[in-house]
Amino acid sequence: MRRTNVIERDVEIIGEENRGKIVIIRNILFKGRRNIAWCEVERYLKDFVGENYDISECGDKIFISSDFPDEFAKSNYTKKLKGTLAKAKANAAQGVPELVEVATEKRYKDNLKEKHSLHAKYGWYRYNTRFALPVYDEDQKLEEFNIFQAVLLIRHAHDGKRYLYDIVNIKKETSKPSGL
Repeated sequence: MRRTNVIERDVEIIGEENRGKIVIIRNILFKGRRNIAWCEVERYLKDFVGENYDISECGDKIFISSDFPDEFAKSNYTKKLKGTLAKAKANAAQGVPELVEVATEKRYKDNLKEKHSLHAKYGWYRYNTRFALPVYDEDQKLEEFNIFQAVLLIRHAHDGKRYLYDIVNIKKETSKPSGL
């Protein structure tokens, strides 16, 4: 995989008993809860364009197209995010390959919007995914991890390929991950 970002990714997948797999993202690259630098997030995501990743549960191949970074950073969903959820989405960008890999519960929906008639000609798929982000104390020592659920929104395009379109419906879980 080609990666031109200078910052190394510190991401791993762990299995939780009775809960499935979770992506652990150990660095907080995009700080702040009030003003996320979405242009930086978009720039970071451009390194994934042209790559493809397999969903281990079903074997679906998911491609990353050039429209993904822009949609991720500027979608109506992203514009509405505030606080912890905005920070979570921004930092989830680091784990795109792993978030795709651990995705589960595939669901299909017909395309209903004319504006997506070509790019989502064969409809939309949604998959659930989970990730964890670290919480640090004032001395920058790790206190715990916050766990988030999210939905990968995949468009099934006119060329027959499935493309990651956005990560939406991010929700913080109240559970604590085992084994961290």
